[in-house]
Amino acid sequence: MHAYYFDNLPGDQRAPHHGEELADIAILDKLGVLHWQIPVSTNGQYPEIDAIAKERDYKNRDVITITKEGLGELYESKIKMFYEEHMHEDEEIRYILDGSGYFDVREHPSDTWIRIAVSAGDLIVLPAGIYHRFTLDERNVIQAMRLFKDEPKWTPYNRDATTDTNPHRQHYLEVISVN
Repeated sequence: MHAYYFDNLPGDQRAPHHGEELADIAILDKLGVLHWQIPVSTNGQYPEIDAIAKERDYKNRDVITITKEGLGELYESKIKMFYEEHMHEDEEIRYILDGSGYFDVREHPSDTWIRIAVSAGDLIVLPAGIYHRFTLDERNVIQAMRLFKDEPKWTPYNRDATTDTNPHRQHYLEVISVN
């Protein structure tokens, strides 16, 4: 995992858009973003992921693969949808098994984007209520294990006045203001 400020220049969202380096990765910690580097298993066993899942009460998981070939005609619309700024009322947990991409998170209170480059072996947890977006990188392939506290669901709430007052967003802001 590698994090830096997004440059906000026009261009393909899948390009690196590498701005200024984060001086301190503790910024992600302050935003509540958790991250680990866990080597991808060659035998399909994931004891470290299992331990984290148990500790954090993740009961379900699945694997998703996103490729241009796999999504066919839906590829461009899906990539645009993932890249809409949104939040969830649940944590977003992804363990990257193959490929690579970017999670962009909003720094608070500056509202600047921090780009987090993820690749195989990265486990990232975005807290409920954080504004974020996702895109593949220029390789156009990622395979990720998704972990869930309860039944798998992925409900995005695109940023607007309503999401700014969402109780999960408000709770997130309270938690990070204490950090």
